[in-house]
Amino acid sequence: MRRTRSTKAMRDTLLLIGRILLVVIFIASGLGKLANLSGTAAYIASQGLPLPSVLAPLVGIVELGLGLAVAIGFQTRVAAWLLALFSLLTILFVHHYWNMTGDARALNEIQAMKNLAMIGGFIILAGVGPGRFSVDRN
Repeated sequence: MRRTRSTKAMRDTLLLIGRILLVVIFIASGLGKLANLSGTAAYIASQGLPLPSVLAPLVGIVELGLGLAVAIGFQTRVAAWLLALFSLLTILFVHHYWNMTGDARALNEIQAMKNLAMIGGFIILAGVGPGRFSVDRN
């Protein structure tokens, strides 16, 4: 089937909207972490992770930077893979509900499933690319 100009424009528009919606959570979370580094470091420490004062700004920068990269369509495929990996690591080290009980288990299972859905979205984005309305323009 041959794509018409309007079909391509619709595809590119939907990719732009999808990219932005997929990363709003990372941009907001990254900004929040950077605005409250001591709180972020305390939370990281509570998870038993090493070097919380180093990880806190690093995680904030990763979320914000990669989120913005996907939103504007810069190095989109690489950023999508990195955010997929970041989301997977978050499941393993933060939302490890299989080690929890009660309300914590239920809440973290939901968070882990949300991350799995986002990983799926990032894999799709890595496969199809950002579309024409992006810095990468493909």
